[in-house]
Amino acid sequence: MVKKLFIVLILLVSFADFSHSQNISARASTDLTAYKVGDYIHYTIQVTADKNLGVTGPVVSDTLAGMEIISRQNPQKEGNGNQQVITYNFTFSRYDSANVTIPPVAVYYAAKGDSAERFVNTNEVYLTVRPVKVDIKEDIKDVKAPLKIPLDWRWIVFWVVTGLIIVGAAYYFYRRYRKGKAEFVPEKIIVKVPPHITALKSLRELREKQLWQKGMIKEYHSEITEIIRRYFEERFNLPALEMTSGEAINELQKKHVAKIIVDDTQNFLSNADLVKFAKYQPLASINEEMMRQAEEIVKKTRTDGEASLSEVTENVQ
Repeated sequence: MVKKLFIVLILLVSFADFSHSQNISARASTDLTAYKVGDYIHYTIQVTADKNLGVTGPVVSDTLAGMEIISRQNPQKEGNGNQQVITYNFTFSRYDSANVTIPPVAVYYAAKGDSAERFVNTNEVYLTVRPVKVDIKEDIKDVKAPLKIPLDWRWIVFWVVTGLIIVGAAYYFYRRYRKGKAEFVPEKIIVKVPPHITALKSLRELREKQLWQKGMIKEYHSEITEIIRRYFEERFNLPALEMTSGEAINELQKKHVAKIIVDDTQNFLSNADLVKFAKYQPLASINEEMMRQAEEIVKKTRTDGEASLSEVTENVQ
């Protein structure tokens, strides 16, 4: 009798385990196996499962395998007999070269009427991200050639005639106004704000925004370098906004008045490039040091006789 009860118990446990067994699988893939730095990597997870399973989808981290998620698409669901096929599409990008292994990603599911949540892992995906070859001897070229608009003489004639009519009308009303009433027009006094005043004011406003304190590290370093590069354009007549950091340093070395800031500027631009292009997360002290270096660069290159910030504050507000 005891032996029969033991056999029945084993059958009940086996039936319970069988009732929980479900058919589900998850397969991951990419559209290619080799990419260049910055290319879009299209990553797909296809889940095939019984229709009585509720699939909640994969959990994909924003820092998965050192890649950044560009977009996530809504899942696409299809039916196939007693099974359902759900497709999840993601777009990644990676900004440095490497042999990448995307690890298994967990897909969670639960059977109807069962509160226990389970998961199944996808397969690993292997791909290669190669660097972009750059020939430093050649000039930078546009991605596409400039678009040429075909010349239409009818439009040219139309705009010339329209312009002549506008100029003629303006001259007529001007002569009529001058003839009917002579009015004294006071001369406008234009106050040119020295470049260092504009730069220091912009740095002060950036400090008040508290970008890096709010976690906006990349935006903080982009704005502070743009302020200094714009100051170089106005102060030393350099197209610094269009130059790389190395090119800007080389041009500063040619300026006699700028030699005293070459080392400070090199450290300043190098720290900013690390944050913007290498995803380097600086300490709070580094962010403060960047502001101090920027102010020192401006103050050291101020010429004798230029007004201080307090003397022209009213003119730039």
